[in-house]
This record gives sequence, C-alpha cells and structure tokens, in this order.
Amino acid sequence: MEVLTILTVLLLFVSQVHPTSGSSSTAPQTYTNYVKKSCNRTTYPAVCIKTLAPHASSIKTNPLSLCNYALKEAIQATRDSSTTVSKLAKRKDIPSTEARAVKECISDLKDAVYQLRQTVNAMGHLKDADREFEWANAKTYASAAITDAETCVDEFLDRKVDPVVKNKIKGCVSDVEKLISNALSLINHLY
Repeated sequence: MEVLTILTVLLLFVSQVHPTSGSSSTAPQTYTNYVKKSCNRTTYPAVCIKTLAPHASSIKTNPLSLCNYALKEAIQATRDSSTTVSKLAKRKDIPSTEARAVKECISDLKDAVYQLRQTVNAMGHLKDADREFEWANAKTYASAAITDAETCVDEFLDRKVDPVVKNKIKGCVSDVEKLISNALSLINHLY
C-alpha cells in the first residue's frame, strides 16, 4: 500500500512539473496571437509583428508590457541609427555642409532617445492616481520623438549631400520612425 501511495504522489508531482504539450504550446500561441492582433492596429503592422513577436512569451497579454517592449525596440533602433550616422560624420572627406547636417541629425536622434526615455518614465506612472496625465505625457513624448527623427531627415533636404549618405540616413531613420510610430499607436490604444 505504501508503494502505491508513493507512486501516486510521485505521479502527481511529475505531472505538475512537466505540463502536457497541449497546455505549453497553447500559451505561447495565445501570446503570439495577442501581439499580432495588437500590431494590426498600428501604422506598420508587419514591422510591429516582426519586432514584438519574439517577445510574445514575455509580453503575454499585457498591453502595458507590449508598449514597453515596443519602446525598448524603438530606443535601441534610435541608438543604432545614431551610431550609424556618427560613423558617417567621422569620414575624413566629408564636406562642411554635409558634416553640419550629419551633426544636427545626430543631435536630433539623441533628442529622440531622450523623448523615448521620457515616454518610458511616464508609462511607469500609469498606475498612479494621475494616470490620464501620465498617459497624455507618454503620447506627447513619443510624438516628440517622431518629430525629432523627422527633423534628422529634414536636415538633408536643402543641402548638397552625397546621395549615398542621404539614402543611408533616410533608410535607418525611416526604420526608427516606423518603430516609434508603432509604439505611439500601441500607447494610444492602452485605454
């Protein structure tokens, strides 16, 4: 009788430690579906899904977590773009007008990172009593980050700049704008 009791307890323990494959595969699919459904409301759904689906198991079905991951991706992309643009500024053969535009663009991208950090900070206060105020702040900061990224590209409009440099900057900053726009869209749909 003791052996049967021990085996029963052991079986119950093992079944709790190793859930069946049906339950473990359902949760990640549910989370991925949540990310996809949420991303379909953004301006650039394919970009949103591509960047956030890998985080689905961490995001789960939490809209605040979804926004925070979108912001993390936007911050990292903005930093990466700033690094790319900085490398272009270090070329020895860069004309002075191009150098000025590149430096201003770097400044704009740094401002965008600052605005995105402010967005994250405001998002951290959404459980406070002044939730509506902080939500409005988050949207304002994210919008300002988009403006900063757009301004970076605008630095090259009326200046004589190497087309290769201009296109490289436009390409990486366009990606940044898409990520920030998606983050803002997700923030707008929080409440």
